[in-house]
Amino acid sequence: MARWQPGTRERLQAVALQLFASEGYDGTTVARIAAEADVTERTFFRHFADKREVLFAGQDDFLAMFVDPIAAAPADTAPFDLVGRALDAAAGFFPEDRRSWSRARQGIIDANAALGERELGKLATLKARLGEVMRERGVPEPAATMAAETAVTLFHLSFAQWIAPGEERPFDAIVHERLDALTALVHPAR
Repeated sequence: MARWQPGTRERLQAVALQLFASEGYDGTTVARIAAEADVTERTFFRHFADKREVLFAGQDDFLAMFVDPIAAAPADTAPFDLVGRALDAAAGFFPEDRRSWSRARQGIIDANAALGERELGKLATLKARLGEVMRERGVPEPAATMAAETAVTLFHLSFAQWIAPGEERPFDAIVHERLDALTALVHPAR
């Protein structure tokens, strides 16, 4: 068996996703994933702490894609505009070639209650971190928390639409549609 090669992490993710879909998440072992990817279990554990992390790897990058544009925005940027900046940056995290993988990943998560809870925890962590960054920028409460909640809600709704069967629009188009819908709801005259 090969020890390490470029792309091993991605191959492990692809194999795991395929096995989760065909054999079920609970029925798939790390040993089986490693064998199908033609690596050792030790190599698997160099890349992932456990099989769950195959689906949730990259949490720090996920948080950073929202937080960094907010932190880098000019000091006088309005909270709603900070939400827009974060969502625009998030669109870059979801290129077209990730849509199929994201659909399959979400199907596996939706079929397993523990994975669903983990996904909700990831979104809760994002809300908390965005609220912190807003407050660090001087956005007062309750606006900081509302902006954070709004960003995550708009992201979640956009992502759900992006992975919906038959959806072909790019992620950023869906995000802007959701932002426009919220703006029309809150400020119908704009």
